[in-house]
Amino acid sequence: MQSQETDEIVVDARGHRCPVPTLRLRRAVEAAPPGSVVRLLADDPLARIDVPHFAAQAGLEVLESKLDGLVLSIRVLTPETGKRRAEGGNGAPPEDVQPS
Repeated sequence: MQSQETDEIVVDARGHRCPVPTLRLRRAVEAAPPGSVVRLLADDPLARIDVPHFAAQAGLEVLESKLDGLVLSIRVLTPETGKRRAEGGNGAPPEDVQPS
């Protein structure tokens, strides 16, 4: 769901346990236009670890990460251009890597 005020995509994964918050963020990022800001809301304590790792693998920039009570809010920026890194993107290996 896209917010008109902040022009960011909000993914509300509160009430879900890992890996659901990270999977929902991944789906939102894959569907988002390049250069989009996506905010994940999660109350699973493991999301504080899993989501930043996913963001790094997917080539996303973490703009903000804050904890408000039990709710984690993480804002990420999708790449403007180029392909997202394969580890967090579509799961395919990079084109220059051959399977062993």
